[in-house]
Amino acid sequence: MKKNVLIIGAGGVAQVVAHKCAQHNDVLGDIHIASRTVEKCRDIIASVIEKKALKKPGVIEAHQLDALDIEATKALIAKTRSQIVINVGSAFINMSVLEACIQTGVAYIDTAIHEEPDKICETPPWYGNYEWKRRERCEKAGVTAILGAGFDPGVVNAYAALAVDEYFDEVSSIDIIDINAGSHGKYFATNFDPEINFREFTGVVYSWQDGQWQTNKMFEVSRTDDLPVVGERTSYLSGHDELHSLSRNLDVPDIRFWMGFGEHYINVFTVLKNLGLLSEQPVTTAEGLEVVPLKVVKAVLPDPSSLAPEYEGKTCIGDKVKGIKDGEEREVFIYNVADHKDAYNEVGSQGISYTAGVPPVAAAILVAKGTWDVHKMVNVEELPPQPFLGQLNVMGLQTSIRDENGDRDLSFADWVASEAKEKRKATARS
Repeated sequence: MKKNVLIIGAGGVAQVVAHKCAQHNDVLGDIHIASRTVEKCRDIIASVIEKKALKKPGVIEAHQLDALDIEATKALIAKTRSQIVINVGSAFINMSVLEACIQTGVAYIDTAIHEEPDKICETPPWYGNYEWKRRERCEKAGVTAILGAGFDPGVVNAYAALAVDEYFDEVSSIDIIDINAGSHGKYFATNFDPEINFREFTGVVYSWQDGQWQTNKMFEVSRTDDLPVVGERTSYLSGHDELHSLSRNLDVPDIRFWMGFGEHYINVFTVLKNLGLLSEQPVTTAEGLEVVPLKVVKAVLPDPSSLAPEYEGKTCIGDKVKGIKDGEEREVFIYNVADHKDAYNEVGSQGISYTAGVPPVAAAILVAKGTWDVHKMVNVEELPPQPFLGQLNVMGLQTSIRDENGDRDLSFADWVASEAKEKRKATARS
């Protein structure tokens, strides 16, 4: 059984991860938090102590770390005797942290695809550009590396696997829909790292349609859905991490990602982009200073973690899946609804950070117990979804399932009980 967790990163998601690791330190053991700015790690620890989150007395310590320094990361892994690394730092450090884990033989979990600072929207599939090139080395070293174990990517991948395995004989389409129906009260802000957030939407929109990659511009294609709890919402076809593994691992011709945006966000984004302020390429000012416009915008926007106290409303994220079952067309929506205020009351973070931070801890628990300790590199949909969704169900992220006629929503627990009952009946009949 693997013990001791090293959390890399000290933003809003890392705060959720730390709280959830503390709540399960009977399984996960010692907790260590590392970042370039050690004071942020200490603030997170103070929040954990204030909330009395530790399930039992134990170690929770802060460390200064430049995670781009592979040797320093290896040394910290050895010093803390960590056997599981949860990487929730910037997407720019993924390959450095993964390399340190491979060389030290410890499990690696992240929540987003690797990015290079000077490149946006590389050739798909994106995982093939960096992560998957290390698959053989992970397997040779016996290292468990679970990629994209946040919510999207992550939980939505598990939803897709559950639908393919349990609900359909043949799946024709998977539409992942991400709606934030909350309000933070600021004129303009992003819910996580502005630099990463904007980079998602300034390049080409890739989607998997008719069994091949299709391209669009951001905000070019939209849809409107009547969704549980949040009601009728418009979302836009967007490029996103999970498409690049689901298209490879599932035999589904159409896989798309849709993100909800309000008119105000779209207007501000469009102005920033048209002015060149979202560019990742450096420019030189009249005074001879070299700056990256995107980093300047990030510096003047609110820190996403500062949004939590005033955030209200809910999120709804899920997979709308269509296909054939027993010769008939079928549609299901597998989803989660989270509440910003509930997240803040529990862990001091807003709902977007909460939905991203709980899943990697659930994954870590499954690795610690051996259920997901597979000694190779995998994306979430390659692992059994039921243990993951079951673990999330008791950690604050409940899954619900709506059938095609929209008048019946089952909780994941009810679905498991129903499936078990049907299997018992089938066994009795045989």
